Amino acid sequence: MRHIAIIGSGPAGYYTAEAAQKQWGDDVRVDIFDMLPVPYGLIRTGVAPDHQSIKGVARRYEATALSENVRFVGNVMVGKDVTVEELQGLYDAVVLATGAPHDRKMDLPGENLPNVYGSAAFVGWYNGHPMFANLDPDLSGDTAVVIGMGNVALDVTRILSKTREEFAGSDIVAHALDVLDTSKLRRIVILGRRGPHQIMMTPKELGELSHLSRAAPRVDPQDLPEVGEDALLEPGLRKSVNHLRSFAAIPASHYGDVPIEIEFDFYASPKAILGDGKVTGVEVERTTVEAGRAVGTGETYVIPAGLVVCCIGYQTSRIPGVPFDDRAGRFPNDEGRILPGLYCVGWARRGPSGTIGTNRPDGFSVIEKIAEDIGAGAGKQGRPGFDALAQARGLDVVTFRDWKKIEAEEEARAREGAPREKFVRVEEMIAARGS
Repeated sequence: MRHIAIIGSGPAGYYTAEAAQKQWGDDVRVDIFDMLPVPYGLIRTGVAPDHQSIKGVARRYEATALSENVRFVGNVMVGKDVTVEELQGLYDAVVLATGAPHDRKMDLPGENLPNVYGSAAFVGWYNGHPMFANLDPDLSGDTAVVIGMGNVALDVTRILSKTREEFAGSDIVAHALDVLDTSKLRRIVILGRRGPHQIMMTPKELGELSHLSRAAPRVDPQDLPEVGEDALLEPGLRKSVNHLRSFAAIPASHYGDVPIEIEFDFYASPKAILGDGKVTGVEVERTTVEAGRAVGTGETYVIPAGLVVCCIGYQTSRIPGVPFDDRAGRFPNDEGRILPGLYCVGWARRGPSGTIGTNRPDGFSVIEKIAEDIGAGAGKQGRPGFDALAQARGLDVVTFRDWKKIEAEEEARAREGAPREKFVRVEEMIAARGS
């Protein structure tokens, strides 16, 4: 019998568990650990609340979780409640599938001012992550600056732009909805160091900006390259640039009819966050693009702003006793192998890139490596050994059956039209599972 421990219950973790089942059938036992009492990682707390169809992939993970040889071990923090070294003594392989839950720092003066947030924190706030439930952003200013040219920047912008009615059917948490109701924002500036041909935004997400009831996107036609240059782009990016061209064609008179303007500011590199006690603006340097890189021109200007959200990427959590690559923000590895018996998968392996589906081949690939390395297993204790350790330490482990009770409570307390109202505090989750 082989015993596998997976740290992290998001897409990478569950795809790896599924791969282990395909590889060994009944001859494997998989324990999936998570620091929270609830599974699914970024599916629950990262995917935008108004993108419910994407969250539907959790049904696939549930099929894996409900099988006899896979177990969810929630409310256990690896590195604090149990060490990686201890897990390696109990399991034939330990796989780190921790994702990349922390914001990359901008390393700019003023980035620690109040009302300046990284996207992990801000997205976690409106998605009900317990670490960020108390964020309480101030939306009383008229301008927000969103730094970044990827889909997360679009998510943040869209959430800031929507009316309460437009959140029908979403699972945005009540505390965020109430704060958004107080918003006085009239302008959201999306700041990007490079130009339209270098964006990381996908067509679907960009297209959604055209359908907001109280906001409209604005692109300066002079920022767009010659139309003929689009022919060299890969098809997805070409579609995205076509959206930008359609935004640039919106007549100026239209903006008088919408309360919120979403302004794309290309060739603009943030240099400092300004403010005294609270953010008041962003100092920006105009750039040009040379060989795909943004190069400063020396020309600077200030965008007044009462809120700044930085969406420039994520990095993996450090775990005591595990090597970490500070520059790349992930665990150093050779095709998923970190050390003997220790592996990584998903964003913890690659860094924050790719889609949810990218994690599936990643999970199957790392299981192939584990199969080569562990053979028939080393007769380790696995699950019974961890259970004895958990009991000795008084750990309050949350099972998948417990999670289903928590989920039922969340569904029962949902506002009309919403799929659920998430518990945003660990103690509420624990209480909801019952005795």
